[in-house]
Amino acid sequence: MTRLMRGAMVLGVLVLAGSTTGCGYNRIQTLDENVNKAKQQISVQLQRRADLVPNLVETVKGFAAQESQVFEAVAEARAKLGGAVTSGDLTQMAGAANQLNGALGRLLAISEAYPVLKSNENFIRLQDELAGTENRVAVARTDYNTSVNDYNAYIRKFPVNLTAKVTGAKTREYFELESAAAAAAPRVDFKKTP
Repeated sequence: MTRLMRGAMVLGVLVLAGSTTGCGYNRIQTLDENVNKAKQQISVQLQRRADLVPNLVETVKGFAAQESQVFEAVAEARAKLGGAVTSGDLTQMAGAANQLNGALGRLLAISEAYPVLKSNENFIRLQDELAGTENRVAVARTDYNTSVNDYNAYIRKFPVNLTAKVTGAKTREYFELESAAAAAAPRVDFKKTP
């Protein structure tokens, strides 16, 4: 091999290394992994929330046995949330979380009709744990959406958008709860209809 050929090879390697450094490929991969990690955190917190629900239901059941429709709705919503978390589909998780929000709202509204339940230590502890979990879900959702925003903004910038097209990197979906369902207070009617 001649000196000229060796020099050309070294120059070629340097040009290749320099061109891949500026293409943004590694940064795309890092940001994509941040999104995946944040998505997993949402799943963990939603699962934690679903795991707390049976204990809360059992505590309320002891005081309000006649409210079986509410208990069934909570159990159904919890099962759907568990299935959605397992699937990993963000839209399905958001819908299931909304359904569980409504069912839990009705369950907690029942406690208003039972003053002894409201003062029960187990009920208070479970309610506090559920509130803490709600905060964790909100933080996880915010972290995920921030990661998605960083990723989506980065892959749209020039010249990184060229690398994104070549590698098949696509924008990621935000995790959003239906604002109308989340903002609406549950309506509970204790009147018995014949």
